Amino acid sequence: MNSPEIVNIPDVQSSPDKRHLAIDKVGIKSIRHPIKVADKSAGVQHTIATFNMYVELPHNFKGTHMSRFVEILNTHEREISVESFESILREMVEKLESDSGYIEMSFPYFMEKSAPVSGVKSLSDYEVTFKGEIKDGKYALEMKVVIPVTSLCPCSKKISDYGAHNQRSHVTIAAKTKEHVWIEEIIEVAEKEASCELFGLLKRPDEKYVTERAYDNPKFVEDMVRDIATSLNAIDRISSYVVESENFESIHNHSAYAMIVKQG
Repeated sequence: MNSPEIVNIPDVQSSPDKRHLAIDKVGIKSIRHPIKVADKSAGVQHTIATFNMYVELPHNFKGTHMSRFVEILNTHEREISVESFESILREMVEKLESDSGYIEMSFPYFMEKSAPVSGVKSLSDYEVTFKGEIKDGKYALEMKVVIPVTSLCPCSKKISDYGAHNQRSHVTIAAKTKEHVWIEEIIEVAEKEASCELFGLLKRPDEKYVTERAYDNPKFVEDMVRDIATSLNAIDRISSYVVESENFESIHNHSAYAMIVKQG
């Protein structure tokens, strides 16, 4: 049986471009791959991440080699870990001959929580994103976590003869760190400073507790971001952060929003 004929196929992507316009980010989006994440209590957690991978394209190249992004993911061990994030980034910029590279890795992260009174256990899920960047040879990592919580309106409580409106809120913390910070640490900061945290499963005594806990701990959206920022300032391993809170109002058809930024 004759072997296939080797054909010289032109490399169009590497051909010169005459428009002299560099591209800040070019690559692939929304590719899924198994990963391993360090879990504070269980040691490791296996999950599926969605990757966005980009490099900077110099003005003199027509295009980048899109297939190489996929090759980089698949040539590593089957499950990528957060610890291998930097090495993957460096490999990417080297193979794609670029000075700058970016990887965004988003995945669901689960924590087992015990209900406050009954102690019944259930899983709560959180949306986590790691954003890695290589620029001029320097590596930077940002961790972003979206934490759903309960907030109760202080004004509603103050002006009403009984009751107060509350709502689910999304707290988003994006932090750049100098040393390792657990995902659980970020989650715990937000849940501690909310009117009350959320649970996957509650019995009736637990429902009574969380209802009264929120009523006794009212927070405006402004209170949420200020209290969370104060707690983050006490963690010296965090160099900079963005704290956002969006309260999905239960008596309005709009959200309340606040943000605090600390530059590194």
